[in-house]
Amino acid sequence: MTTATGSNRGGAARASNGRARLDRDSIVAAGLELAATSATSTISVRELGAQLGADPTAIYRHFRSKEQLMEALLDELTLRAIAEVTAEKSDWRERLRQLASATLTNYSAHPAIGAEAIVLTTHGPGELEAIEIMLESFAEAGLTGDDVVRHYALMASHVLSSAAGIARGRAERGDGPEPGPWFDGPILADPRRFPLITAFNSELADLKDVDLFLLGVEAVIQSAELTVARNAQ
Repeated sequence: MTTATGSNRGGAARASNGRARLDRDSIVAAGLELAATSATSTISVRELGAQLGADPTAIYRHFRSKEQLMEALLDELTLRAIAEVTAEKSDWRERLRQLASATLTNYSAHPAIGAEAIVLTTHGPGELEAIEIMLESFAEAGLTGDDVVRHYALMASHVLSSAAGIARGRAERGDGPEPGPWFDGPILADPRRFPLITAFNSELADLKDVDLFLLGVEAVIQSAELTVARNAQ
């Protein structure tokens, strides 16, 4: 599979007159590089133009809007995640785990892009392949009909929203791609009114974002297993 990161890495090619020569692949590659090095949770077209050594308005010759640009960047991250799904089709659980973990890793490494997964639908090859993998995995599990679709939707909504939220949170805290706490510090609560929060405060403070993300993935997998078992009765 050929992706945008495979060409013109590190910026746009140069025309004979010394000015930057842009195409969609070089813009996407530069956007990914900028997102991986930026300390913020957003990408500006001005910053991307500087990264490319080109007038920012030239980017709009290849993308109708910033939203379309972000869709292309997000779809490229999805293609990267799919490339890490190496388990056999029969090992449907591991394929789902690999896709989920790789999605979180790529979003966390590029938070300005990953955070957009909450609101963007790319309609690109990466998104389509990811949908196919999830549908195929749940069908392989033994689900049929609406049960396949419902479990796909449950897995997709958990992975996309949670990974995007984790990526944004890590960027805002400056954690980078490293696992971070679920709560930013202990929860301050009146023990007379909130006795259970007080009793579990230490355990709540120990929660890590990646652990809860993976727990959600396992919950969807277990739901699929239980549904197959129930339908077989």
